[in-house]
Amino acid sequence: MGILAKNADERVKDVHILEHIISVDLMDGRSISVPLIWYPLLNNATNEQRLHWEKCGGGYGIHWPDIDEYLSTEGLLRGVPAPANN
Repeated sequence: MGILAKNADERVKDVHILEHIISVDLMDGRSISVPLIWYPLLNNATNEQRLHWEKCGGGYGIHWPDIDEYLSTEGLLRGVPAPANN
């Protein structure tokens, strides 16, 4: 018998960016932490730019308007880094 989270809520509650990590708290109590280097726009942004974020996509996404960066909770949960620019 599998265990499924009946009350999973992957909407963004809060965002924390530390020196090398981005951590996103979800509404259901989980937290996702990934390396900041996976997202070059955020990695190269100023602290002020990183702190200026907003929820988007019905709460399932995060937008940093100063650097035009978008992340989704789905991508973060899957461990998907930003695509490489060639």
